[in-house]
Amino acid sequence: MSVLNGNLWGISRVCFPWHREGLSSSEGLRSFRNLKFMAKIKILFRILLGAFLLLAGIAHLVSPTEFLAQVPDWVPMDRYLIVILSGVVEMILGVALITLSKHRVMVGWVVAAFFVAIFPGNISQYINQVDAFGLDSDRARLFRLFFQPVFIGWALWATGAWTTCRQKQGD
Repeated sequence: MSVLNGNLWGISRVCFPWHREGLSSSEGLRSFRNLKFMAKIKILFRILLGAFLLLAGIAHLVSPTEFLAQVPDWVPMDRYLIVILSGVVEMILGVALITLSKHRVMVGWVVAAFFVAIFPGNISQYINQVDAFGLDSDRARLFRLFFQPVFIGWALWATGAWTTCRQKQGD
């Protein structure tokens, strides 16, 4: 009897969790390796998103006039202040994505909410035909709008927020 395929005093169910799923040892080991690889990919994408937000936040502070194009006219605050504050928030969220791995699920939801909150600025830029960041045509500005859902999904996927939510719904 093989130790991997056998049930040596119930140890296989504890040490080799794929037995609970009814998988053979080779299938389970392959599945386990894929999970570990996927976890590493998610970490990489979480760090990349964090770096992107950190750099975008710094860009808000370095050249705020470029970001004024995304502040809608109907916002009842000083537009420069909005740009500076959103830049600070982006830097904080970027650092949080990179460093707060134990709280990554909560950070993922906050980052996704931030992307939802700033989406009206992108819509305003498109509707008002404001040029900035090389978005100098309606087609380019419209194309940019489709990236916001990608960023939201990226934040939820790379932090495990979406998976955690689905698992809790199944409980």
